[in-house]
Amino acid sequence: MMLRYALQSVRARKAGFLGAFLALMCAAALITACGTLLDTGLRGTIRTERYAGAPVVVSGDQYVHQTTVKHKKGKTKVKHKAKPIAERAWLSEGLHTRLAHVPGVARVVPELTFLAQPLTPSGTGGRSAYGHAWDSAALTPYRLTTGSAPRSDGDLVIDSYLAARAGLHPGDRLTVQSTQAPRSYRVTGIAASDTAVRHQTSLFFSAAEARRLAGHPGQVSAFGVLPDQGTDPGRVRQAVAAALHGTTAQVADGDARGPVEFLDAATARTRLVSMGGAMGGTSLLVAVLVVVGTFGLTVQQRHRELALLRAIAATSGQIRALLGREALVVGAAAGTVGALLGLPLGGVLYSRFVALGAVPDTLERTVSVFPPLAALAATLLGAWAAARIASRRIARIRPTEALAEARTEPSRPAWGRIAAGLLLLAGGTVLVVVLTSLRTEPASTPVTFLAVVVLSTSVALLGPLLVRAAALLLAGPLRLTGHGGRLATANLRGNAARMASVVTPLTLLIGMTCTVLFVQSTLGDAARAQVRDGVRADWVVTAQGPGVPHEAAQRLRAGHDTVTEVVRSTVRIGLDKYPAQGVTPAGLTRTWDPDVTAGSLDRLTPGTVAVSELAADQHHLKPGSTLKLTLGDGTPATLTVAAVYARGLGFGDLTFAHDLLARHVDNPLASSVLVSTPRTQTQLATTLREFPGLDILSPAAADSLQADQQQTNAEVNYLAMGLVLAFTAIAVVNTLAMSVAERVREFALLRLAGATRRHVLRMLRTEVLSVLLLATSLGSGIALAVLTAFSVGMTGRAAPTVTPLFYATVVGVAGLLALVGSAVPGRVALRVRAVTVATAKE
Repeated sequence: MMLRYALQSVRARKAGFLGAFLALMCAAALITACGTLLDTGLRGTIRTERYAGAPVVVSGDQYVHQTTVKHKKGKTKVKHKAKPIAERAWLSEGLHTRLAHVPGVARVVPELTFLAQPLTPSGTGGRSAYGHAWDSAALTPYRLTTGSAPRSDGDLVIDSYLAARAGLHPGDRLTVQSTQAPRSYRVTGIAASDTAVRHQTSLFFSAAEARRLAGHPGQVSAFGVLPDQGTDPGRVRQAVAAALHGTTAQVADGDARGPVEFLDAATARTRLVSMGGAMGGTSLLVAVLVVVGTFGLTVQQRHRELALLRAIAATSGQIRALLGREALVVGAAAGTVGALLGLPLGGVLYSRFVALGAVPDTLERTVSVFPPLAALAATLLGAWAAARIASRRIARIRPTEALAEARTEPSRPAWGRIAAGLLLLAGGTVLVVVLTSLRTEPASTPVTFLAVVVLSTSVALLGPLLVRAAALLLAGPLRLTGHGGRLATANLRGNAARMASVVTPLTLLIGMTCTVLFVQSTLGDAARAQVRDGVRADWVVTAQGPGVPHEAAQRLRAGHDTVTEVVRSTVRIGLDKYPAQGVTPAGLTRTWDPDVTAGSLDRLTPGTVAVSELAADQHHLKPGSTLKLTLGDGTPATLTVAAVYARGLGFGDLTFAHDLLARHVDNPLASSVLVSTPRTQTQLATTLREFPGLDILSPAAADSLQADQQQTNAEVNYLAMGLVLAFTAIAVVNTLAMSVAERVREFALLRLAGATRRHVLRMLRTEVLSVLLLATSLGSGIALAVLTAFSVGMTGRAAPTVTPLFYATVVGVAGLLALVGSAVPGRVALRVRAVTVATAKE
């Protein structure tokens, strides 16, 4: 029976429920889009291409493992955790013999994969380019179609895609930038693929040249195992796994070969799970906050009707049941539509992440029923919970009081609401305090956005009191604006709850947008400031391609310049990840100053490491301490701490001798080379003329280049939160439109009392500007508090970077949304004849 009444109520009040429908629909779309990203990270397919001809592939373990044993109350609990490493893990070539003796194995082919970038004007069309030994072509779908295999160190076979793109034929010359100095090779053949290869370009060298360029003597990147004719690959995989038991080697077949081939896609899975989870969690919190406010406004608009039901003997439980079922009806419709819209929205989001380089296109997007179903369930639950919260007051008051209260807004919020608001305010304050002690970005970012949401929620609960306080402060200035100002002041005081429902999404929009924008600039500017203060070199050599070859640095050293090569990677101490760099120790203090606070960089050798103050504090290190860590390719190392430095944000948390780190990265080319020299830029360019694609920049120009790169990286975070901000902006307009649409009778009475349409619109505009001023103050205050705490924790300075133009743009957009969201429905409401409205409402 109650469900039938709920359906009839929704059908009769379509316009009244439209705002709630739109809010829930947007929430469902947002949750579905984030869910598809999370689902892609968990179950996204990585299809093999090069290893299509190898039924079984043996590779190194791409994870760092940690096992902890806890004894509690006589029970032993064993926990095993694993985290991915940053570089390719290599295998000992000696495993070849063990694999060759496995029953059912016909042939074992060693595979080498290394950087090999063809230097052609047409490039590779965005594909990654790798070099391999021609022997490993047996594992691939490539077959020689033109020319001959490489026999000497100067020979090269290229794939048909590169040949067509660059217009190359057998006998032509091709310069390749690999792990060594650029070298010109003679194209001896062209290989075509039997199956589609869409994500990479392969260059095949002779076996000896491939081993030289790979730079890992006695090691291979993988083994391809070819079973005997008619032997089941699954059984061979099991036999190979048994033979390799006790080693770190991993065995893959079928779809599991893709992650072995595309390491960046496998790593992106973890990143996408983290990103999708963070976006989804923030979206859910924002959605709940917005939807509760929207339903609260819907119930408030129906206060008289619900009061009448209470007066004719409807029980509290019946009122709650009616509103709950109405919410479920609206939630089911909105959730279904929103979930369907969220699927293409998730596709657009995934495509943008691929375009920005945050996710490789080798990780294919997964579309399943789970994200839409989860969004629908969350929407139903959120709608029901919002209706229950919004109906608490009207359902609990006595029937004799209901009609009296329906005529006027309560003089103050319920004590429970005030207590909850103060509790959340205290919780948000605690989060801000905690944020000052968090010194890593992965730890501080979730707390940053959670603090904004919690403080905005406290504003939502304390909103009526804040609006009344604002009305008291603004009463004087508003009185000077004339009759419209006096009416606006009266409305702010008498309808504080309705105005508060508008303040909440505006506050959230301004606070969240400012936080998203200025978190990145605060962190980026602090890091760049440390780099500017720490680079002492006269010139910085960078590369347009994969990096600066070691031979180029050697050429500069021949001119008696002080040269520091910088190579970058990521290492782990335990399971904690830290950015690291390798630098040339000789003459280091002439080109680089990380602000050493203990120890000395003179002690930096292949057996030592310098650490930032952050890493030193977290792991209780000082000069002379022993540090056990895992290098980027999974190689364990035990080093002695030589120095502790302060500028870790700009230079990374661990600094090694260049030769140590360069042996354990996929790309040993220097990301930059610092040069201290009396020579001019032109003279340096002449010295390096044999190395294409190198730029000689001043430190200031290199800093500008780094700023551009940081802006590109920041776009990923802007995109990640863009949907949440768009949803909040829609909620602002939606809430304002609902608030204004409720006041048709009020506007009619004002017009009957002598006010013109212009007077009413001026009053409405004054109210909106007053609310906007309050929301801007609250949102800006929340953002400033959170950003200051973030800056203290991450940079050590209470000085967040706030760009005035961006801030003004945020406030201006919020103001435009507020004015449009009130003016349009206000003009529509004023089109109806005042007498008709007043008579119909009596």
